[in-house]
Amino acid sequence: MSSVSLRSYAKLNLFIKVLRKRPDNFHDLETIFERISLYDDIRLTSNSTGKIKIICSHPQVPKGPKNLVYKVAQMLQKRFGITKGVTITIKKNIPVAAGLAGGSSNGATTLLGLNKIWELKLSQKELVEIGAQVGSDVAFFLYNSSWALGEGRGERITPLPIKAKFWHVVVVPRLKMYSKDVFTRLNLRLTKKGADVNILTLALKGNSPLKAGDLLHNDLETSILSIRPELLRVKNRLRKYSFCGVAFSGSGPACYGLAPTEKIARAAAADLRKHYARAFAVCTF
Repeated sequence: MSSVSLRSYAKLNLFIKVLRKRPDNFHDLETIFERISLYDDIRLTSNSTGKIKIICSHPQVPKGPKNLVYKVAQMLQKRFGITKGVTITIKKNIPVAAGLAGGSSNGATTLLGLNKIWELKLSQKELVEIGAQVGSDVAFFLYNSSWALGEGRGERITPLPIKAKFWHVVVVPRLKMYSKDVFTRLNLRLTKKGADVNILTLALKGNSPLKAGDLLHNDLETSILSIRPELLRVKNRLRKYSFCGVAFSGSGPACYGLAPTEKIARAAAADLRKHYARAFAVCTF
């Protein structure tokens, strides 16, 4: 196999609890990941030149070593003595630097794809170990699971046996947020001490969007709004719809509403597109 085409899915965080700052300047946290139906298309084609080439028309996607897909390919070449190169073509649908982990998902998808076309035969355990070195959210996308609990930096993944399929409306204003900046602004004394990931997990297992909506939680919200106070207007606009709950995903700026039905999600997304070009109706995938 010399070429493979794959979908690279986005995620939402329905829960983020920041526990403590670590000696390595990262933070220990608890988070619930939900894989959603918004995705990028990635095509990987092996070549004999030994070079890594990224093709992407999106102006904000780096074409060199700053891109996680490049880092993955380069890491595999060095670790396993791979002399082949690869051309990676990315069609972006997931907004960049939005809290939806598009870059991490692309990195994970590239890792899975190269494992096939370079015939590395790496186990899932080995893939996860490599993915964790590339980025905190990469490991989640290496599991074929719609739901997972993330611990540590988010790289310690426990797939959750949740059968619920929820609908959301995701709004991404045209501005970028970077996790490093958001965590730098984080004041752990202002985080909500009573938030419990287990209670939300039970609501998700019970397939109850109403209960789950009341339990959405993101400790990073205060930090997000301190950097971009105008995002509060986005959240307040989403609150005007019949959503079960509204929250930011990751370090923002993506803000989402958990809808009680597909019909409500699609209608709300269509209405919100009058104000925000990047308003998506998505579901658990």
